[in-house]
Amino acid sequence: MSEQKKCRCPWLDTTKPDYVIYHDEEWGVPLYDDTKLFEFITLESAQAGLSWYTILKKREGYKKAFANFDVHKVAKYTAQDIERLMLDEGIVRNRLKIAATVNNAKRFIEIQKEFGSFSNYQWQFVDNKPIISNLNSIDDYPAITEASTAFAKDLKKRGFKFLGPTTVYAHMQACGMVNEHSNDCFRKEEIIKAFGE
Repeated sequence: MSEQKKCRCPWLDTTKPDYVIYHDEEWGVPLYDDTKLFEFITLESAQAGLSWYTILKKREGYKKAFANFDVHKVAKYTAQDIERLMLDEGIVRNRLKIAATVNNAKRFIEIQKEFGSFSNYQWQFVDNKPIISNLNSIDDYPAITEASTAFAKDLKKRGFKFLGPTTVYAHMQACGMVNEHSNDCFRKEEIIKAFGE
């Protein structure tokens, strides 16, 4: 199938090559690696109120700013580190969001200690297997679900910040807890075949 003929999700701006690569290679692929999960949670929480593409363009900046998403290093960031990051043009310079990332790193480690990994904790909200959505058009995409509401509520109870039900649902979509590729998107079946029903 040629690149021109490939059908992709209706939300994707196919004029942006980096966005297409993200959609084709990462979005919706089940993810179990804690470092990547911390990266995705950090990026999603930074996105709140902004477009995802804005954050995607700054992904390398976030990687540098937050120690390659080493959760133990980020958890040790001090008030001075937050001040330093407020001057970093590679990320969104929002003090509350930067402080939230440091806070969330500490909470992330607490979950790892309790559950063995953040992945074990996260995947329980979908009974440890991806939910396959039935989406025919852009109007079929939900903003939140029961699972994202339960997940967000539990994160909040554990002290996480900037991770409400909508942001958590975006995280669930990104890391494949739900396969939200549209029914006519070529990636939907590829991911189902690679990871099972």
